[in-house]
Formats: sequence, C-alpha cells, structure tokens
Amino acid sequence: MTAETAAATPEAFAFQAETSKLLDLMIHSLYREKEIFLRELISNASDACDKLRYAALTKPELLADDPDLKVMIELNQGKRTLVVTDNGIGMNRAELIENLGTIARSGTEAFVKSLAEGKAGDVSLIGQFGVGFYSVFMVADKVEVITRKAGESESWRWESAGRGKFTIVPEPEAKRGASIVLHLRKDADEFLAAERIRHIVRTYSDHIALPIKLLGESRSTETLNSASALWTRPKAEITEEKAREFYHHVAHMPGDPWLTIHLRAEGRMEYAALLFVPDRRPFDLFEPDRRSRAKLYVKRVFITDDCEGLLPRYLRFVRGVVDTSDLPLNISRETLQHNPLLAKIKTGLVKRVLGDLEKKATEAAPDYLAFWKNFGAVVKEGLYEDQENRAGLIKLARFQSLNGGAEDWLSLDDYVARLQEGQDAIYYITGDSAEALRKSPQVEGFRARGVDVLLMTDAVDHFWLPSIGEHGGKQFRSVAQGSADLDAIKVKESDAKPEPAGAEGELDKLIALIKLSLGNAVKDVRRSARLTDSAVCLVADSGDLDMHLERLLRTHQREVATQKRILELNPRHRLIRALGTLVSKAGASDTLEDAAHLLLDQARIVEGEPPSDPAAFSRRLSAVLSRAFEAQPG
Repeated sequence: MTAETAAATPEAFAFQAETSKLLDLMIHSLYREKEIFLRELISNASDACDKLRYAALTKPELLADDPDLKVMIELNQGKRTLVVTDNGIGMNRAELIENLGTIARSGTEAFVKSLAEGKAGDVSLIGQFGVGFYSVFMVADKVEVITRKAGESESWRWESAGRGKFTIVPEPEAKRGASIVLHLRKDADEFLAAERIRHIVRTYSDHIALPIKLLGESRSTETLNSASALWTRPKAEITEEKAREFYHHVAHMPGDPWLTIHLRAEGRMEYAALLFVPDRRPFDLFEPDRRSRAKLYVKRVFITDDCEGLLPRYLRFVRGVVDTSDLPLNISRETLQHNPLLAKIKTGLVKRVLGDLEKKATEAAPDYLAFWKNFGAVVKEGLYEDQENRAGLIKLARFQSLNGGAEDWLSLDDYVARLQEGQDAIYYITGDSAEALRKSPQVEGFRARGVDVLLMTDAVDHFWLPSIGEHGGKQFRSVAQGSADLDAIKVKESDAKPEPAGAEGELDKLIALIKLSLGNAVKDVRRSARLTDSAVCLVADSGDLDMHLERLLRTHQREVATQKRILELNPRHRLIRALGTLVSKAGASDTLEDAAHLLLDQARIVEGEPPSDPAAFSRRLSAVLSRAFEAQPG
C-alpha cells in the first residue's frame, strides 16, 4: 500500500459518548422541535465566521481570498440533501476529532482559553459547536462535514450515520470554511421545501448578523434574513419607524407600540433588550396559561418565546427581544426556568419596565390611563405575586372611585391624601362594573359623608387586597363586609336624615320578628349605618367570603359553600318605619311574614342574585299587593 493510498483511506473513530445516550440527550432532553437542527447549524456557521473575523484582525490574509462572510443553504430534492455552508474559520483534522467526536465539548473552548490567557478579544464569540451539531441526526441518516481551516492547505471529510462511529478522510480542493451535508430521512421531506426553510430561518435566525442565502434548484440565490440585530444598535440609531416595523415583526400584532424600551446592560453580565408595550390588548391576554411572549435570544440566535424566567406573568403583554451572550445556546427550556443568570436578567428587565411605566404615569397621565385600561387587571396580578416589586407596582395602580366620574382615576396616594376627618381606612367595594357599584346600597352612607370608595371591578382584586392589607398606614376595608364603623365621620347636612322619635323601639321589635321569620336564611338582622336611601342590603360578616367573590367562584364552577349573610335595615326608610309601626300595633301577621321574605329577596336582587325561591317570591309579592289594594277605600 502506497503512502498516497494510505492517506486516502478513511480513518474510523468511535464517539467518546455512547451513541444511544448521545442521541437521547440531544433529541429528547435538549431539543423538542426537529426544525431546531437548522438553527444550530446556522448558529455554528455564524460562530465560525465570527472567529475568522476576529483572527483576521491580526492576520488579514486569512480573509483575503473570500472576504464576504455568509451562510449558504442548498436544497437538492433528487439527492435528498440539505447542505449548510459557511466561509468561516473551518476545522483541521484534529479539530474535527475534538469538536465532532466528543459530546458536551465546545469547539470554542480552546479559543476562549486563549482569550483568558491575556489575548485581547471579544468573549461574545463563545459558541457551543460540539453540542448543537448532533441535532442533525433527528432529520438525517447520514451526515458529511467537508472543511478546510483558514490559512491551511489540507481539507477533510468527516462522515457518520450516528451509530457510534465516524470516519475522516482527506478531501481534495475543499474551500475555506465548512459544508454540512445532510442526507435526509424519509420522514424529513418538509426540509426539502424552500418555503419551509424560509420560515425556519426567519423565525429562528432572522437577526444573525451576516447574510443567510438559499440556493434553490434553479441555482438562483435569495437572502432569507434581515441580518440586522436592531436591539444591539445604539438607541440613537433606532428610529421610530424602524422600531415600529420591528414591533410588527416580533409582536405579530396590529397597531403601534404604546411604549418602546431599549436597554443595554454591560459589566459582569451583558444583555440587550428591545421591548414593547402594545397599544391594545393581545387576544391571548387572559388565557389560563398566562405565558410570557418576549423572545429570548443568545448571541442573536432565537432560543424561545415561552420563557417563564424572562419576564413575570403579570408582564405577559410585553413583546420584544432579550439577547444575552452569557447563556449557552444548547440550554433547555426546563433549565432556563431555574438559571441564576436569567434570574438576574429578569430582575433588571422588571426594574426597567416598571420604571418606564412610572415615568409615563407621572409625565403623561392621560396617555397612561389608556395603558391602565388595557393592562391594569394584569399588572395587579403582580401586587399579589411579586412582593419584591410590590412598592413599584402600587405606584402604577389606578382606580375609579365613588366620588369620581367615569374618566376619573386616582392612585392610592391620591386617595389617602383626600381622607375625610375621622376616616381611618381605605374603603373599597368589589363588583362587575363601576357603574353598578356606584348604585350599590352599601355605598350610600359613605356618599352621604363625602367618604370616597374605591370601585374594584377585576377578579384579581379579591386576592391582592388582603395580601397587602394596608397602604400609607391605612387598612383596606370592604364597605360590603362587617360593620360600617362610620360614627366618627359626620354626615353632610344636606344628606342628614334623623331617625324619627320613638322609632328605635319599633325597629327592635321589627328586627326580632324578621329574625324569627327568616330563621336560618340569614346570619343576622340588624340596623344599618351605611344605608341612607335603600330599605335593606346584604353584607358579609367580618371574616366571611366576599359576596362578589363567592359569585365569581360559582361562575367558574367551583364548589363553594353558600355562606349566610347579614340583612341590614335602614331605620329612616319609609317602608321600614311603616313595618315597625305595624308590628308594634298588630304583632306578627301573614303580611309581616311575607314582608320579611320579600325584604331578603329584594336585597338579593340588588346584589345581582335571584330570589332563593322564585315561585315563593311571586306568591308573596302578589299576596302583599292584593292586601294593600284591598285595604284602600273605594
């Protein structure tokens, strides 16, 4: 055997990792979608070009023969091959063995080590070549790597079917860089379609900072990516028009961004972000999974748009891109959720987003209200979930109130600054709409005293209010729960309605009779300090479930035990006074028995609930009306 023949004979090598474990790791643990193989190959190609660009700073001759760095994708349906080619740094024989024969070793480790030893350079060039490459075996039953290292004359062909071994043989006249030839499996036909390749590149690699070209069957080429990582540019270079176009691309939403946030962090941890707050609600804002939609990139390569660790769920309406060079490209979604570096990035992002929102709230209050109407219900989830940022979130919260109009919104600090003399609590009421709450009987006594009441119309209000408990030294207190405790606050003279003389004894007798008539239907019956115009209302006892929350839970088909409520009577109302006079004169009667149940049903209807027994309600109402009309003369 001659030396030339021996040199051309393929050398066989065994993978250092057992093939079954290798493929299980790469396919089942790190990668969920087969299309990611192309992302990995393009990322590796970009990394190789970045390394060559760096090496050429001191050896410009390395780039002289082919200075335009690029990635080329070629499809051949007849041969069933997909080829990804770059004109980057390339590999020699030793590097092929080291980088493509050893699992979990990076092709850039030696390069980074040389930088750590004192050579100037950009550590953002770190890649994970030796890991991501193996994802090709999800779609290919044979893979070839044809490569020549820049500055060397020898070129090589690496080949493997992914079954425990690979071979290396000299390859004559290969160009600088590397060509990855995938012989596709029968179930991978989709990756021979040009449109599918276009979609994958635009989804995962649109902002790789060098052109990615597609060479089709007609031998014509087209550039698939924009090659413009907008978020890495200085803020001064990002025009409003460019930001708007990128927003449409990344958010897939109509309209314009309401707020654009450009952030670059440098130092011990480096990342860039270009984030947007939409000017309208996304269609999936209230989906049960509450997924964050910001996209995570690593070194300008798309990783995921479903990363819980990137932004909290209460900021799920934020769209945009976060790009870091401190995370490995092969990180799995499961690992991301608990990654300490990502947790630090999240802290910085949340601080910046909340800070910019607070600035808008201060400097452009009318504009900020448009944001709050769209996303306030979601932001308030953070008041319950995020104790670390609760102080900042409180500053963002806006509320409608009893004393304000439909377009009047105030902060908690505004509310505390307007407390009435003798008022020692922040009063609120929960319900389905601000308009309905303004008409609620429970707020009458507060309106008569000029005491403002916050109108809480979001389901999340039931959870964050008790978790916070107080603001500015004032406790939150529901006007529909417990006693009103309004004695310390004076009623406005125009609304003062004194209780008639001698009515107290009559009311006590009426309360006793109504308690007897209703029995276990109510928890208690008592005189009301909160009613001024209505005859009756229902309130929850202190510590009992809020009435509105109980209805919400039932709406969502939760099994909730029905809690008994307290029926309050307005001693100054004509109906209650008339019934008090009647019970003093005649004692118990069928009329008073029916009236007791009708009062309870009336209070239930005002609360948005049906009578407990509609048939009995109809019968009693007819009986009372009949007796009233029969008693009229003539």
